[in-house]
Amino acid sequence: MPEQKRIVVMGGGTGTFVALTGLKNYPVHLSAIITMMDSGGSTGRLRDQLGVLPPGDLRQALVALSASDKLWRDLFLYRFENGDLKGHNFGNIFISALEKVTGSLDEAVDVATTILDAQGDVIPVTFEKADLCVELKNGVVIEGETHIDEPEEQDERPSIKRAFLKPKIHANRDARTAIEKADLIVIGPGDLYTSIIPNLLVEGVADAIQQSKAKKVFVMNLMTKYGQTTDYTAKDHVADLQTYIDGALDVVLVNNKQPDPKALSWYEQSQEEVVKDDLNGQEFKTVRASLLDSVFIQKSSADTLKRSLIRHDPKKLAKVLIALL
Repeated sequence: MPEQKRIVVMGGGTGTFVALTGLKNYPVHLSAIITMMDSGGSTGRLRDQLGVLPPGDLRQALVALSASDKLWRDLFLYRFENGDLKGHNFGNIFISALEKVTGSLDEAVDVATTILDAQGDVIPVTFEKADLCVELKNGVVIEGETHIDEPEEQDERPSIKRAFLKPKIHANRDARTAIEKADLIVIGPGDLYTSIIPNLLVEGVADAIQQSKAKKVFVMNLMTKYGQTTDYTAKDHVADLQTYIDGALDVVLVNNKQPDPKALSWYEQSQEEVVKDDLNGQEFKTVRASLLDSVFIQKSSADTLKRSLIRHDPKKLAKVLIALL
């Protein structure tokens, strides 16, 4: 029997959740390398109050890969809507408690993997603590993922000049090993500067990607992100990403289905728009396909963070990614 192909998905948040949800239905070995820079919402409160590493993006990846009873999956997604725990996610609290009890996030993820019967490996990109920072083109530095992700309503920011971590930290050995063994590396989908690039800033990750013989694929964002990629075209997204991996991309995957006008109207209120596809003649291959999920995403009333209304369709995205193998 031939050895399973190995796919690494890199990112965090709902984009990685979508990719993993679709890919777990194929006979491949999945590894999710997850950002550890989240500092907003329930995750941020636990990080600040308990001194734990951020659990939120790990939780989403574990649930995406889960083959356990629906009750466990629902529990790990449940968000308290009132009382002292309002806004907190059960899964975040559970993983943070496991980290406290075991003394190690690595062990905590192992236990959660068993409970949720995760069909793949969920790998924190690092076990070291750091804050994500960006320097804007006017020289202003913003510290903290949540401040980058959720700018003030009237905050007319200049575009981002560069991103960096404070302090510098090193990659989890398991993350580097997964990248080295991969046949396909999927970067995204997800917010460019708060879900994707933070992984690439961890020392050892970008080098491992460049040296890997895997095919490297970037799943282009559906919409721009206010304060991060305002007015960005597809070419702008790719140019920024390539800066952090020294031009290692082989394929860029672009959705070519137009979103519902109602969704576009909702995004316009936040000065966000469909990412314009202006890719042609670059050094990488561009694959265009209908990848949009027709379902609008509803979030809990207790969730204080802004979430995407539209997302990639897990089945459509996975089908195209598998074809690239």
